[in-house]
Amino acid sequence: MNAIGIDIGGTGVKLAAVDGAGKTLWTAMSARYERPTAEQVARAIREAAAGRLSTSVAGDLRVGMCVPGILDDGRTTIRHSVNLPGLNGVRPDELVAAALTHPGTAVAVATDAIATAYDIYTARQLKGRLFLLAIGTGVGAAVMDEGRPLRVDGDSPGHFGQLDVSIAGHPVVGPDGGAGSLEGYLSGPALALGYGGDPTAWQARIAVDDPAMQALVRAVRIAHALYRPHHVYVAGGIGIRLGRLVPALRAAIAHQLSSIARSDWTLAVGDDDYHAARGAAKWALLKPSGV
Repeated sequence: MNAIGIDIGGTGVKLAAVDGAGKTLWTAMSARYERPTAEQVARAIREAAAGRLSTSVAGDLRVGMCVPGILDDGRTTIRHSVNLPGLNGVRPDELVAAALTHPGTAVAVATDAIATAYDIYTARQLKGRLFLLAIGTGVGAAVMDEGRPLRVDGDSPGHFGQLDVSIAGHPVVGPDGGAGSLEGYLSGPALALGYGGDPTAWQARIAVDDPAMQALVRAVRIAHALYRPHHVYVAGGIGIRLGRLVPALRAAIAHQLSSIARSDWTLAVGDDDYHAARGAAKWALLKPSGV
């Protein structure tokens, strides 16, 4: 039994195929898009998968998808997607059916944060509690206890992207309309606004005392009080590129941190851009009928 994971991001689609043991068979990425329709997302999935399914994913195929938004109560339809409004009202299974010609199965759905956290938790053989922030076009969070997600609202442990982390002298309004939201400081559009349109421009310039990093520090300090994690990971297209700041970020987070926090907590970043896609594929092997 093999599986394919589909990570629908704000600027493109990433795919990963794994075998029954969770070993990666291949990864692929679509061309970039901007504010796509459902049809354009289906086309991006199809183009990224072109020529790969028939040759390296044989037999029964399970599909996992990172759903970029909130599902309805029946978990069948995307009810609200802030960063990809073209998917509002779309069923994940119908999106997969429109994109892939391989004989279908039920689609296991997860947030990109849960899928990323599951991939990191299993690949790095972590123990205890993991708190993860997935930072890309938006900001999502996941908490994993022994490989199982903690749910507070829907699939999330709380909507950390909308957390008010207002930094004095640097007011922002997030894409959801919330003042001081983490996404207003630390997301692809926010960094482009602060550092220019070149996606790589911020990587060399950003510092731990910049408003974006102050907001990240504040969010992680709040997470310590809420969840008491053993491990904190930052991933997503932006998060994995913060590796050089890890020592400074950890020092800033740890400064007069609540005594509730665990003393031996760790901070690290993800490895690459395919955590969510791999995690979705692995999740499909574990939970073929959904999260």
